[in-house]
Amino acid sequence: MASSQDYIPAKDADFDSWLRNLVFYVSQKVPAPWTHIPDEKLTELVEYTDEWVMKYRKTRSPHTPVDTAAKTNARKAAEKCARPFVSRYLQYEPVTDDDRTAMGLHNRSTTHTPVPIPMTVPELIVEITTPRRLDVYYRVKGSDHRGKPHNVHGIEVRSAALDHHPTSISELTESSFDTNPPLLLEFDESRRGQKIYLAGR
Repeated sequence: MASSQDYIPAKDADFDSWLRNLVFYVSQKVPAPWTHIPDEKLTELVEYTDEWVMKYRKTRSPHTPVDTAAKTNARKAAEKCARPFVSRYLQYEPVTDDDRTAMGLHNRSTTHTPVPIPMTVPELIVEITTPRRLDVYYRVKGSDHRGKPHNVHGIEVRSAALDHHPTSISELTESSFDTNPPLLLEFDESRRGQKIYLAGR
């Protein structure tokens, strides 16, 4: 159940309004100006939302315990999809504080003690465990141990499928953020066999 400090409302009626508003708002921003959100990730969120809405509305009239259980499971699945979506795509630029307020999300506090700028260089370790998916781990360059260095919240990974070696970071047009490695990068079947270039910061 959502806590009082959670951005996800505890009551089903409030959750329903919150989730539908979130999806509607993001849908107005993708693919532009929020080019950092993959279409397939938004589609996935929409599908879980549609499933939730259908199951929830069925419990708004006389219904059975089976309907209630289906609604509960649909909510759990929708939350499981929404939380990493919010964490990965809606907590940082180009999403603004005004955007987050409109979506019913918390804004990051500006009163905390500043964290020192990382002085280390990240090194990416890519593993292919299943077709069309990259598991991206990271560590301090030269270290024998994976994981985030002290005072580092997470990593941004820029990527692109190119037919040449990139000469500028601007060529890496896709952006993903991760705080709990590995970062999973999944690709459509049509991109099988392409060469993917990555850079982390």
